[in-house]
Amino acid sequence: MPDARLSFLRLPSLRKGAALAATVGVIAVGFSAGVAVADDSAPAPVAAVAPIDLPVLPGLPALPELPALPGLPAPAPEGFLPAPPPVYENNLDGWIRQSLDVMRVHGIPGSYEGIHRNIMRESGGNPQAINLSDSNAAKGTPSKGLLQVIDPTFNAYHVDGTAFDIWDPVANITAACNYAAHRYGSMDNVNGAY
Repeated sequence: MPDARLSFLRLPSLRKGAALAATVGVIAVGFSAGVAVADDSAPAPVAAVAPIDLPVLPGLPALPELPALPGLPAPAPEGFLPAPPPVYENNLDGWIRQSLDVMRVHGIPGSYEGIHRNIMRESGGNPQAINLSDSNAAKGTPSKGLLQVIDPTFNAYHVDGTAFDIWDPVANITAACNYAAHRYGSMDNVNGAY
């Protein structure tokens, strides 16, 4: 006599339901395992691998030595955060300081005092200053901005890392200082119209 406890499996509808439930269960387990792997954002540990000495096979050249990988910088001390980038005021002081930082990156000499002195003489600190009456203006290229730069000079001495806009105060200062460095050694050496 068949076991009464398993008699329900003889019913076709229950057998199909059990098979369906088992299939769904396997799919669900497989899906959840896949999600767990896909969501695992922790990096896997990397094990160091010892070099393997392989014999050189006759007739085949030996593999060349690979260059050493460059060293990685030391990790930052616990709790240490790098300094945030500087924030510059949107005024003459901030424009000069930002320009000096760009100049430092590009090796362009100049000091705060030298730049400030020339700005005050050329434009009085007005970034929108334009000279429509000098010899440059008569030739169709008026002097513009804080350091009264003409377009051809700005285009020739523009410095990467600043806007390509003669009216931008930082770009104007930096291009003028780059020009002065090439022509006079530094903006600090400029004591009159240049």
